Amino acid sequence: MTTAEQTLLSVRGLTQIFRLGRHHSVTAIGGVSFDIHRGETFGLVGESGSGKSTIGRSIIRLLDPTSGEVTLSGDRISGRLDPKSRSHLRSSIQMIFQNPMSSLNPRKKVFDIVAQGLMTQHRYATTAERDEKVYAILEKVGLAREYADRYPHQFSGGQRQRIGIARALVMQPDLVIADECVSALDVSIQAQVVNLMRALQKELGTAYLFIAHDLAMVKYISDRIGVMHRGYLVETGTTAEIFGSAVHPYTQSLLRAVLSADPRAMRRRTASSPYDPVALGIDYAEGGEHALSDTHRVLATDAQLAEWTAARSSPA
Repeated sequence: MTTAEQTLLSVRGLTQIFRLGRHHSVTAIGGVSFDIHRGETFGLVGESGSGKSTIGRSIIRLLDPTSGEVTLSGDRISGRLDPKSRSHLRSSIQMIFQNPMSSLNPRKKVFDIVAQGLMTQHRYATTAERDEKVYAILEKVGLAREYADRYPHQFSGGQRQRIGIARALVMQPDLVIADECVSALDVSIQAQVVNLMRALQKELGTAYLFIAHDLAMVKYISDRIGVMHRGYLVETGTTAEIFGSAVHPYTQSLLRAVLSADPRAMRRRTASSPYDPVALGIDYAEGGEHALSDTHRVLATDAQLAEWTAARSSPA
């Protein structure tokens, strides 16, 4: 399969600017570009406010991007959409939200919540086919058929998130955007949900855009990782490249913040200051994307890249 055939989602120059009155605005995303391949998990990581969730919401068109181009399987899904393109977007991309309680309609039973997309998109020939699709996906996420007749408040947090996953996957989408989908859950439940997502991905071939701030979780589930900071994608690479040979100082500062069982390592990391581009007088908009390998890219000026590369190659 060629690279073009592997590419499911292509994002080029995605920008999201929020207007705050007549003379003020905030750039939430500053011209981000990346690809997601078929059947892979692309992890998007960064601190709160870095623009991760805004990217996900802009792709699925919960927010209309200010500029940039997004294509899905070669079809443009940004800008003004005709009815055919809008239908393609809604059926091919689904989203799992952060809070499983607030994202489920408390007035509807589980069956109606999971079946809503099927009914809206008319993705069944008979009611018997629709019912079987709903019951089948509930069983895949570990919920018995009789649970379909209950309301969201009758479930635990982990079970509610399984309902959210079922609602997304019943449409058999090409891409699922998982926006901090385990952050509101207990640690033990997080592992169950992520393992479930991996098992379903292997079975159904769905690609994930996995948005999170937990580096350990992103490392566990992702094939490739993008690091967001202040609205810019500062580094992308395979999981091994990001965790083993990160170049950007912000990526390195994130990695230093990961908890370690070694107390000496933790003391060294605590002594390190977080990376602050504003204090250093660095403007991300001045940098360009530099390819370090076929899969590893970093946002930097030529001088910054030379400095960072030299710092990594010099003896400790």
